Amino acid sequence: MPSYTPPLRDMKFVLHEVLKVQDGDIPGYAELSEDFTGAVLEEAGKIASEVLAPLNQIGDREGCRLENGVVRTPTGFQEAFDTLREGGWTGLDCAEEWGGQNMPHVLGTAVGEMFVAANLAFMMYPGLTHGAYSAISRHGSEQQKQTYLPKLVSCEWTGTMNLTEPHCGTDLGLLRTRAEPQGDGSYRITGQKIFISAGEHELASNIIHLVLARIPGAPPGTKGISLFIVPKFLVNEDGSLGARNAVTCGKIEEKMGIHGNSTCVMNYDGATGYLVGEENKGLRAMFTMMNEARLGVGLQGLAQAVVAYENALAYARERLQGRDVTGPKNPDGPADPIIVHPDIRRTLMDQKSFVEGARMFALWGATLIDADVRAGDEDAADLIALLIPVVKAFLTDKGFEMCIAAQQVFGGHGYIEEWGMSQFARDARIAMIYEGANGIQALDLVGRKLAAKGGKPLMGLFETIKGFIKDHEGREGLKADFLDPLKRASKELQEATMYFMAEGMKNPHAALAGSTDYLHLFGHVCLGYAWTRMAIAAEDALAAGTPDEDFYRAKLTTGRYYMRRCLPETALRLERIKSGPEPVMALDAANF
Repeated sequence: MPSYTPPLRDMKFVLHEVLKVQDGDIPGYAELSEDFTGAVLEEAGKIASEVLAPLNQIGDREGCRLENGVVRTPTGFQEAFDTLREGGWTGLDCAEEWGGQNMPHVLGTAVGEMFVAANLAFMMYPGLTHGAYSAISRHGSEQQKQTYLPKLVSCEWTGTMNLTEPHCGTDLGLLRTRAEPQGDGSYRITGQKIFISAGEHELASNIIHLVLARIPGAPPGTKGISLFIVPKFLVNEDGSLGARNAVTCGKIEEKMGIHGNSTCVMNYDGATGYLVGEENKGLRAMFTMMNEARLGVGLQGLAQAVVAYENALAYARERLQGRDVTGPKNPDGPADPIIVHPDIRRTLMDQKSFVEGARMFALWGATLIDADVRAGDEDAADLIALLIPVVKAFLTDKGFEMCIAAQQVFGGHGYIEEWGMSQFARDARIAMIYEGANGIQALDLVGRKLAAKGGKPLMGLFETIKGFIKDHEGREGLKADFLDPLKRASKELQEATMYFMAEGMKNPHAALAGSTDYLHLFGHVCLGYAWTRMAIAAEDALAAGTPDEDFYRAKLTTGRYYMRRCLPETALRLERIKSGPEPVMALDAANF
């Protein structure tokens, strides 16, 4: 049985010694003292390790069942869902006026990492609900907010997002679901949606579906898409539940992983729906939910890597196999623990350096969201918009890779279900696909985000890193190991960007063929920046004197590993980009 131990010490380090949230001028940050965040994270960690984690394998093994139109979730899910609801965890960073606790997103992100690491499939039920809350709070009418937001915040009702149809996924311009206006201001929604996470279940008394559909006469393509609220049960004027709406679950998808979440085919047979925002402006409203979901999915990639690494590390310390080539390290035993072997050390260090760097990256991104939403910081809004595809795709690509690396540490036992490593790998795999497959994220990055606002956000990031390096160039102890590698990697990212600017206008394939390499190059630069910031904080702590020397020295050692062994991948990615589109496009389709 795998286990999960919340990384509270590392979270405290990132929040208070690197990001220094307690000193931030963002509204709400003054309350984020170490004592306060420590209490919240400790309690959340207990729920993660004691309530959610024990249900992870149960959910994987039992899955969900469709019985007479109702989906039954795995054993224990209802009680765990009630625990989250009753503790107010579902509304941690939601507005107080709707019953939330109004805590900053950065704290919600730290809590979210622990919950998702403990049980990814389970957390998709409240996770999609938070997205529905965000979309309605930003684009809904006042009446819609009053009707739906308090119930979504408390998770008395849950939410979904309905985009994909059998014939179209990424290309939403092809969707066919119809929305026919009725005389009373409502619409009749008819069509089928697939891959709908948490589309039907018994955990909440109502499910609020956000559905993309076309109104008759709407413009073709994506310009003619509107967004509708379609509740499972209609809501009466007094807020009570009325008749069952004409929306049903046709089947539950049989999936590679996340078995504990009900991924449904949803049939809309003239269901009553209500327009959100303006006609034909549905994508704008849905992308409020989609962007939040993409950040959450990036966190899923990190979280699965975290729990997989924890279990691989424990196994490597206990599993006896062979002897250290330099001499026995466990002379009283029949063999040495496998952690003495360099190749096992290598794969564990790959995992450790990724998860700690990615945690810093994710929490830094969360502070940018807070700066945007709470302080109206336009530069922060532009930067996080630029980083969203990197957070989503890089953290999920690497997160899955780290789950596979953790599974490898177990050898044959990693392939046996009882050890749990197979589930981490299977569950992590979906994060690379849904909420916009990672190849699409790469295209979004190079095709839209780089040129946004004339390239100002990207240039701003380059200047931030350049200024950061200059401000700390006097730190001789960190120059060769951190500052110089970061400078080199940042220049390689700039060179790749200039290549796209020079070649992409002449041949768009020059940019598109190198888009995934560019995204990974970008991701490594972000983690290199994160590691350099952490190294400075660790060096400062050691210089000031600390009883926790082992933690800070381990932090510096792990950071040096990343900068020496992982960050140099930027050079490889740059060479691939500069090879141009010819190697990718040269072979005729018929000859594959």
